[in-house]
Amino acid sequence: MHSEAGRLDDETLILRKYIYKLTVCDYFLFLFAVIEFLGDVPVLQRLPSSSIRKIGQHVMVKHYNSGEYVFQEGEPGGGIYFIWEGEVEVSRSFYADNHDSQVFQLGKFDHFTQSESDRQEDIIALTKLSCLMLPHKYSPLMHPYSIWSADMNLDTCAPAELILSLDPLDVNTFKGITLKGAPKSNKVYGGQFMGQALAAASKTVHFHKILHSFHAHFLLAGDINIPIIYQVDRLSDVLNVATRRVNAVQKERVVFFLIASFHKEEEGFDHQESIMPSVPDPETLLPEHGLEEGVKLPRHHPRTGICTPTSVPWPTEIRPVDPKRYTRHTTRSPSISYWLRAKCRLPDDQALHRCVGAYFSDLLFIQISLNPHRREGVFPSSISLDHSMWFHRDFRADDWLLYVIDSPTAYNARGFSRGQMFNRKGELVLSAMQVGVVRKLKPPTSASKL
Repeated sequence: MHSEAGRLDDETLILRKYIYKLTVCDYFLFLFAVIEFLGDVPVLQRLPSSSIRKIGQHVMVKHYNSGEYVFQEGEPGGGIYFIWEGEVEVSRSFYADNHDSQVFQLGKFDHFTQSESDRQEDIIALTKLSCLMLPHKYSPLMHPYSIWSADMNLDTCAPAELILSLDPLDVNTFKGITLKGAPKSNKVYGGQFMGQALAAASKTVHFHKILHSFHAHFLLAGDINIPIIYQVDRLSDVLNVATRRVNAVQKERVVFFLIASFHKEEEGFDHQESIMPSVPDPETLLPEHGLEEGVKLPRHHPRTGICTPTSVPWPTEIRPVDPKRYTRHTTRSPSISYWLRAKCRLPDDQALHRCVGAYFSDLLFIQISLNPHRREGVFPSSISLDHSMWFHRDFRADDWLLYVIDSPTAYNARGFSRGQMFNRKGELVLSAMQVGVVRKLKPPTSASKL
């Protein structure tokens, strides 16, 4: 027994002694409570959900009485502390100027750690205090490869995952870019705005709260050559739901914004009136590169290859149900159905799959309202104004989904499109609607999007 204990470091031994006092049932209830708490810690919400769960398995409970030091200047820090209950006072001084100091308070969901650079800190409990401490040896869990994956292999990475990976600047601000090879024309693709903004919003809520709807507005054309800053406003957090507003900013101007709602899974009523159309299976249909090219890419664009930190191949596979080929001058019905899925396997994170679903939803969407008005000599154009979506059931965006789109009306230079996505079982997984300006093509007269 002593030889076994001797092989364990002190931190692990303390944790095992603590767990030994609990029954197995109690331990899992305790672990569930720990992970529930960690999911609400803002600095952790930007991590992959798998990393948060691993952190929950390695944290240690620390208790302090009011007035007791958590650690003092000059003492080695045990790790990263997350305040579960209580408050602390932080007294911080800087080596560069001994007279320069800061004193502030931290409370529940805040975090602190022993400084390792140019400052010293005293941390003292102001009340009875409980913290979860992550030992320094597990600190790499705080620095994953991306917001979706702790590790990523670019050789097998799904292009859609890389497109929707953002750099956290702080707990409410993220930076996105337009990768070379990603869908775009001379401006940022609308689905990229939506997918990246939803990624930012999703990384400011508990990972158990899943996106269920959003309403987006396109204000100005996005510049593909500069980063997009996504600023998240935490509008509301209650027990089972959360609401976020996200502004996309370029050149100090809001070019796009959305409001998104999140909801924890719970049991409830279940019915479905919408019926998936009877269509051929995607395996029996041929890829239609022309459909993709007509939407966003030139014909010579490479469709194969691997991801790099700055470029991706085309991220989706598309199988149109109608085998007929049309030109942009062919009059036809304002409807279309096609199968689509993300290329390569995505991580098992429902938040990412819903962001990818939003990213997909803008492909050939408002353009459908132009179909009855296409003819020789007429050059119609469309510009998205607003887009709304509702997510009904979990789905995998890397499995085939049938996207059924129609446009019931266009009037006063505005087109209206609606879409439904079904999985292969015929379950309705999401619904979408969009309004856009539709008119005969005119040369641009100003920098305004309209």
